[in-house]
Amino acid sequence: MEYVLLVIGAVFVNNFVLSRFLGICPFLGVSKKIKTAMGMSGAVIFVMTAASAVTWSVQRFILVPAGLEYMQTIAFILVIAAFVQLLDILMKRFVPPLHAALGIYLPLITTNCAVLGVAVLNTQEGYGFVKSVLFGFSGALGFSLALLLFAGLRERLDRAQPPKAFEGVAIALVTAGLLSLAFMGFSGLV
Repeated sequence: MEYVLLVIGAVFVNNFVLSRFLGICPFLGVSKKIKTAMGMSGAVIFVMTAASAVTWSVQRFILVPAGLEYMQTIAFILVIAAFVQLLDILMKRFVPPLHAALGIYLPLITTNCAVLGVAVLNTQEGYGFVKSVLFGFSGALGFSLALLLFAGLRERLDRAQPPKAFEGVAIALVTAGLLSLAFMGFSGLV
């Protein structure tokens, strides 16, 4: 039951984008089209899940035994950067159109604070390996859910005619705020 609560909490209640407000840059930047949002979602799921596994291992087997816990942030960023670089190479080789569509936002996963936030929260909460990986995967699913919902709303807004003052980024921010309020309704679940 605790694993189910962990998943529900990471996806809905403590959604990294809409409740914790982490990862806003790719959330706003890649959400204009559902197709690019799906590509970014897949990339974030891969990086966040794999980085959770590796950062847990680095923390447990390297940093803590060596007394280097203060190097945690630097070590975690290096692990995340390595996974993003691997993903960038693979996407450029096997899925060039998606690689081109994601553009600058793919390398920005390295500095996506949601990915780093998962790694840091795993150590702060004292999760074991399985819980860390599950939390990373669930956090990535929550990020993907928020990104895809927002991309769908933005595609619909492109066909709407909002007042002149709300065109462009303004209506996107208002929509993101309303979506965030909707997700805050889940706060009593866990």
